[in-house]
Amino acid sequence: MIMNHIVLFEPEIPQNTGNIIRTCAATNMKLHLIEPLGFHLNTKFVKRSSVNHLDEVDMKVYVDWEAFVSENPGRYYYFTRYGQKPHSEANFNIQEDVYLIFGKESTGIPKKILQSDLDQCFRLPMTDKVRSLNLSNTVAVVAYEALRQQGYPNLYHHEPDTLKGRDYLLKGEGNVE
Repeated sequence: MIMNHIVLFEPEIPQNTGNIIRTCAATNMKLHLIEPLGFHLNTKFVKRSSVNHLDEVDMKVYVDWEAFVSENPGRYYYFTRYGQKPHSEANFNIQEDVYLIFGKESTGIPKKILQSDLDQCFRLPMTDKVRSLNLSNTVAVVAYEALRQQGYPNLYHHEPDTLKGRDYLLKGEGNVE
C-alpha cells in the first residue's frame, strides 16, 4: 500500500515535533525521526504539544540519514528555504511512497543531502522579511498540499460519528465549539 511519510532530520525543538505528531495522527502519515534529536521523546513538551497522540502515530527513529535511506524506498521531496520551486509544483500524486523531508530548525537539511537531488528541493513562497516559517507550520502546509493532490485518501470530509458527528450543526441549540 502506498503511504505518505513525514521525515524530520535532527529536530531540535520538542514542541515542534509534538505538533507534527498531532499532524501525523490527523493525516495518517508515518513519522520518521533522524537522530540526534534535541530532546527526549518522553518529555512533557512533546506530550503536551502532541495532545497525547504519541501512541496513535506510526513512528520510527533512525540513528542517522544513511540508516533511514537504506530502509525507505520511495520518492523523496526536500523542503528547504533554498529550494527553487514552490511546494505546490511538486507532484505528490504518484504510485510510490511519498517522503516529505524537513530539516532541523537551526540549519535545515545538510547541503550534501540537498545537492544529491536538487530537482526535488522545494520551498514555501514568502517575502524577504523572514528566512522561513515555523517547522510545524511548514509541515502542516506541505502535508495538506500532498493530501489535496491525492484527494485526501482515508480522511473524513465531515466530523466523524466517533466525535460529534456529521449532523452536529443541525442538532438543537447550544454553543458550537
